[in-house]
Amino acid sequence: MQLRAKSLKQYIKKPKVIIITAILLALSIWFALCLPDPLFDSPTSYVIDDDCGQLLGASIAPDGQWRFPYNAKVPDKFAKCIMAFEDKRFLYHPGFDPLAFGRAVKQNIRSNRVTSGGSTLTMQVIRLATRHKRTVWNKLGEIFVAMRLELTHSKKQIMALYASNAPFGSNVIGLDAAAWRYFGRSPDKLSWGEMAALAVLPNSPSLVHPGKNRQILLKKRNMLLNKLYKQGVIDSTTAALARLEPVPDKPVPLPQLAPHLLQRFKADYKNKKLSETRITTTIKTNLQTQVTDILEKHHQVLKANDINNIAAIIVDVETGATLAYVGNISHREDPEMESDVDVISAPRSPGSTLKPLLYASMLHDGLILPNSLIPDVPTQIAGYHPENFDLGYDGAVPASNALSRSLNVPAVKMLQQYKYERFYDMLKKAGITTLNQPADHYGLALILGGGENTLWELAGAYSTMGRVLNHYNKNGGKYSTADYHHPIYQLEKGTHGNLEKNGLLDAGSIYYTLQAMEEVMRPGEEMLWQQFSSTQRIAWKTGTSFGFRDGWAIGVSPKYAVGVWVGNTDGEGRPGLTGINTAAPVLFELFRLLPVSRNWFEMPTGEMVKINVCKESGYRAGQYCNHVNEQYVPKSGLKAPVCPWHKLVHLSADERFQVSSNCVSADAIINKPWFVLPPSMEYYYKTKNYQYQLLPPFAPGCSDNEGNPMELIYPKDGAKVYVPIEADGQRGRMICNAAHRLPGAKIFWHLDNKFVGESSAFQQMALEPSAGKHKLTLVDGGGNTLQINFEVLDKNK
Repeated sequence: MQLRAKSLKQYIKKPKVIIITAILLALSIWFALCLPDPLFDSPTSYVIDDDCGQLLGASIAPDGQWRFPYNAKVPDKFAKCIMAFEDKRFLYHPGFDPLAFGRAVKQNIRSNRVTSGGSTLTMQVIRLATRHKRTVWNKLGEIFVAMRLELTHSKKQIMALYASNAPFGSNVIGLDAAAWRYFGRSPDKLSWGEMAALAVLPNSPSLVHPGKNRQILLKKRNMLLNKLYKQGVIDSTTAALARLEPVPDKPVPLPQLAPHLLQRFKADYKNKKLSETRITTTIKTNLQTQVTDILEKHHQVLKANDINNIAAIIVDVETGATLAYVGNISHREDPEMESDVDVISAPRSPGSTLKPLLYASMLHDGLILPNSLIPDVPTQIAGYHPENFDLGYDGAVPASNALSRSLNVPAVKMLQQYKYERFYDMLKKAGITTLNQPADHYGLALILGGGENTLWELAGAYSTMGRVLNHYNKNGGKYSTADYHHPIYQLEKGTHGNLEKNGLLDAGSIYYTLQAMEEVMRPGEEMLWQQFSSTQRIAWKTGTSFGFRDGWAIGVSPKYAVGVWVGNTDGEGRPGLTGINTAAPVLFELFRLLPVSRNWFEMPTGEMVKINVCKESGYRAGQYCNHVNEQYVPKSGLKAPVCPWHKLVHLSADERFQVSSNCVSADAIINKPWFVLPPSMEYYYKTKNYQYQLLPPFAPGCSDNEGNPMELIYPKDGAKVYVPIEADGQRGRMICNAAHRLPGAKIFWHLDNKFVGESSAFQQMALEPSAGKHKLTLVDGGGNTLQINFEVLDKNK
């Protein structure tokens, strides 16, 4: 035994054995590591499919090739065709077929040239991956690497690698790209004749491809069909019919059903938000096509007014999935249309579309109740002078009505109360990412479109409100963090967020916001929509940017959110380009494409409380509110202000005059609650609300000790005013407005302590102040005085 061990040690120490062992070890290491990793690293096309896996669109790869990403699924027809044509023992050999290789060598010797390579499909995969030249040594290397590939990959995987990377002529790589480029269909929908035509192309792609040598292609295809028939893969009838099919003569364009979504996908991939260059989207092809047709129809009308662009998005509220994404019209033949711009992702001025978020925020924080009166009077704040679209004023208007009518002045008043810095932060939390400047940059103009937003994020914010409201009762009165997100366009697994007690906006506030938004009169329907049970119940909002540059309409139902933008991508404004005129009709036509449901959001009673609300003011009822309604409000309404405009007034026995204990005995005074607005609000409010009762005047000899009956509507104290220069070069006149609680009261006007005139029925005065600072003093017949300071700006400065 010891002798045998000693002999073995001496044998191992022999130089030849050491060399052979080293060579074998080196070959083993090489064999283990010879497979490239990754096997294929060529850039691929960007490809998007619809929710059923059908092609929506694709773009050529960066190297100019139509090369779709690797597809693990290979149609059985192709596998049978390519094995019959290239490698009939593919399923049985270990990557190298000695019989085929020997036959190829024999044919080449007889022909005195290379007529057959004898390569298996596995060897061809290696050659495609390494791109080596066809030499004897490279062929031997391919044999070993192919055998290595067979050790770690199944036959299905190897077939998929071949199908995804084989050349099919011209700049077409891979079966998927070839099927679409040559037949306009996915590979699984090709006939035997079409699949056989593709199967013969990789054998000689530079010589035979559609449009060139079609007779050779036809001959090779029919030869393959005959072989399939002889092998029993297809019957005689199938073979005969397949031979009658024509071969393609030229490539066909790929579908481009969602070109702007394809742009978005490419950008997201380059920004490393996605890791694959082919995705299955949430888009529904039929809906996408219908939306595109509707937008094109409206574009034909709009372009008569030089309005060139239109975009729309439809989102499933439950999941946030994008069902249709049309970022613009598709008129690439006309560069002036700029149809390549994806407006859905382009920051634009949103007009009034943020007003619902402000309304909900104020309800959430208990600053207002759903119908609290908001001032609607001429307003100037630090030089900012907002105006309503109709240039009129209501004096005071319920907050819900201000939202449904999209009144600008009440919205600015609300933001002034809420604070624009706070609203700015809330928008950031709601997923608005386009506000790149500090809050002070936007100021109060933020609520009227002073910032920029995208249709993508706005549709996301509206659908999030609907989703949170839908899930509130399902989540047992809690809020899921998974409900707050932008729209998605890729199929993905559902995420389960954490359930929290409080949401960014409570469900009660959202509910009343959507209720107010449902009350808007639809274009062309004049409230008749409520009489038709088939009509969708929709909470919707329009927006128009300054200068008539952008028209918006966004709506949400319990199931869908739809957003529409109309305008010019170059920012040119056009007369009549308003949300209600241009975008809203499209919005409702798109909603008519969707399944009709009269179901509405369920009231989140867990976030509601019943309280007494003042009928006239919409505030929490105070002790002097004589008309009270008991109604549900968000819980935060418990801390809302008490009605500030009801007070107890002292009247004479006949109730014709106001009196005081200074002039009438206490037992002769009638105390009566009265709804009294400030003079400036009352001035406009009484003209729109016939039921409003003016306070009686004070009885002769009785004085008003409860505040000034006058209020200056314009200008306000501290205002900075610009008075334009008229055509004759002279500075124009400044029209000042005041309100007095007593109808017909005389007001005496003084500018810089100099009397300039008096007014009575209409409390207006035309002044001609010079540039600089001024003091305006008003005195009424009762001796009440009102004084403010203002500054006239110098045009030259």
